[in-house]
Amino acid sequence: MTTTGEDHGTALRGPWWWDRRRSAVFDSSLAVVSALECAGEGIPFARAAGIPVAVGVVFGLSAGSVLLIRRRWPIAVVLVAIAITPAQMGFLMGIVGLYTLAAAELPRRIIASLAGMSLVGTLIVTFVRVRQGMDRGSLTLGDWFVPFASIATSLGLTAPPVLLGLYVGARRRLMESLRERADSLERELQLLAERAEERAEWARNEERTRIAREMHDVVAHRVSLMVVHAAALQAVARKDPEKAVRNAVLVGDMGRQALTELREMLGVLRSGEPQRQVAVPLVAVAAVASRVVEEEPGGEGPCLSELEELVGQSAAAGMVVDLSVEGDARSYAREVEQTAYRVVQEALTNVHKHAAGAKAHVRLAHRVSEIAMQVENEPPPEVASASSARLPSGGNGLVGMKERVLALGGVFVSGPTDAGGFRVSAVIPAS
Repeated sequence: MTTTGEDHGTALRGPWWWDRRRSAVFDSSLAVVSALECAGEGIPFARAAGIPVAVGVVFGLSAGSVLLIRRRWPIAVVLVAIAITPAQMGFLMGIVGLYTLAAAELPRRIIASLAGMSLVGTLIVTFVRVRQGMDRGSLTLGDWFVPFASIATSLGLTAPPVLLGLYVGARRRLMESLRERADSLERELQLLAERAEERAEWARNEERTRIAREMHDVVAHRVSLMVVHAAALQAVARKDPEKAVRNAVLVGDMGRQALTELREMLGVLRSGEPQRQVAVPLVAVAAVASRVVEEEPGGEGPCLSELEELVGQSAAAGMVVDLSVEGDARSYAREVEQTAYRVVQEALTNVHKHAAGAKAHVRLAHRVSEIAMQVENEPPPEVASASSARLPSGGNGLVGMKERVLALGGVFVSGPTDAGGFRVSAVIPAS
């Protein structure tokens, strides 16, 4: 089972102020070594000061154990180290304390002040001890050795731990900054992934709706005409055999066209590699499917030049259709012509479904910056309504037309007329 960074840090948290148990063990070990060092150095200090040796050892143990709190109170450790410098003890504590102080998140002026105090204290003590040694005759070097030894010793005990602490502290802050930046980037990537997934889901839903609309527009119109012709064929089969034969031929042609278009659509939706069970991305399917369902044998898809043929198919099915065109005909963008064609096609299909026998008026107007179309049918005769072919309706035709027109920035209006018919109007920008 995986754990988050927060859970991992909590699980490794050590006692008291330590972040990890390993740090507590390390500091305890340093404190023990420092206490032993100070205890050993307390013996000559006690003899020189004329106090009992036990007191010097206890003092050294107490002073050296202060190193245990170096992570929590580094200033206190450095101050104690400076205070016991005259006794010539606590060298390890002073070095580790200065390192911890420089690496801590403290103002630079505090670090500089305490480092300077430690440097001066070590310089003075070293100068005095070396001078005393030369006075006793244990050192026979020249007078130059006293300042040299004092400066070298004080710098050697102060500068390296301070510089190393500053470097480690800066590196630690850099790593923390990089870690925070990486966490922030990970959160941003997660948000982007969630948004991308939402957009992908939205795109899939949109493409499903688009495919359903394309199938409805392409197939439903021909199937509706087939049902109308089949009803007419049933009515005139005995009275007018020749007309029945013509209707049968039309039904066959339209059925073959509908099956071809439906087969092409299903072939695109099923395309892929079934052996490897790799699903075709829906966006790619929709792109190809849209191209398949919109392309006719001519390769350019339905356009306004085929509008008369569309009206002729409805007229052949027994509908009285009046087509009027206003303005100078011109070419439009492919999407505009396809949408205008589909609106008229679906409107005529609805007349076949819901107003069999009614006269329909199709008006097309070419304007300066837009194209307008209107399909209006008169009330159906009662006899024709009673003998309707009873075509099923899914209720998606008007929704699909409105979606197509609004997608191009147009206006779509539909509803019943005062005379009892139905009117579908749409205006689409020319560009």
